[in-house]
Amino acid sequence: MNIRKAVIPVAGKGTRFLPATKQIPKEMIPIINIPMIHYSVMEAVNSGIEQLVFVTSTGKESIENYFDRNLELERFLEQNGKEKELELIQKIGTTIEVITVRQKEQLGLGHAINCAKHVIGDDTFAVILGDDLVRSEEPVTRQLAEVSKAQGNKSVIGVMEVPNKDTFRYGIVDGEFLADDKKSLHMKAMIEKPKPSEAPTNLATPGRYILTNEIFDCLDEIPRGVGGEYQLTDAINLLASRDKVFAHIFNGDRFDTGNIEGYLNATVEFALRDEATRDIMMNIIKEKIGTYGIK
Repeated sequence: MNIRKAVIPVAGKGTRFLPATKQIPKEMIPIINIPMIHYSVMEAVNSGIEQLVFVTSTGKESIENYFDRNLELERFLEQNGKEKELELIQKIGTTIEVITVRQKEQLGLGHAINCAKHVIGDDTFAVILGDDLVRSEEPVTRQLAEVSKAQGNKSVIGVMEVPNKDTFRYGIVDGEFLADDKKSLHMKAMIEKPKPSEAPTNLATPGRYILTNEIFDCLDEIPRGVGGEYQLTDAINLLASRDKVFAHIFNGDRFDTGNIEGYLNATVEFALRDEATRDIMMNIIKEKIGTYGIK
């Protein structure tokens, strides 16, 4: 079974990016000239996703507008011979079906996913957290979808290796590697931000999931957890007690753009990886190092 639907929660307030996020959704802040949310959506598109559900809140209308057609702008570009720019914005507006649902209260990631239940229905679906951008030859969501299919259409959690000292920053999975696949585990449990001395592994969950629709029953049953919110981790652990759930070490480089440091790191990295901007960024870095006497 192919995964055709994905959920991207975008209801957060983006307080780490104030004052910009007073008027602009954090997800629309660009890395170079491309909004952060664009990368998540293209990951979905390149993974075969056909229907995308944004879980939004007040003030996020510009995200939906960005993925809609702008006929006036298209006509302007066409009339002025800007064919490259015209192709780019037409592709944005026609690539995927976008549906939005409102999360009326900020009650956690689990609650946000549950808001999309009536759109997802009985399907297995992907979850992509927009704060975490992953650059890879094969999109992460597609990697996880292939593992899900190989394991009988089961839930799969994307994981990456982190230094042992940093396990307290992440959800960490516990499980046993499969005999025929040393990158996939049968997951026993997910532990939220364990101390390094208590972490069962160094495999962290940076925000990529394939989930069967049984997750919605689990989300309906779990009580509020840390911070009075409905935690997706709690629902996944409940699901793992009832059915097989797998974790998979994906290929790719992850960038955490949910904070200023990570955002700046992603901006520099993306510029250096793009032939069109590599020399520009290198020259800027060299100039600034000389200007400020950095050694």
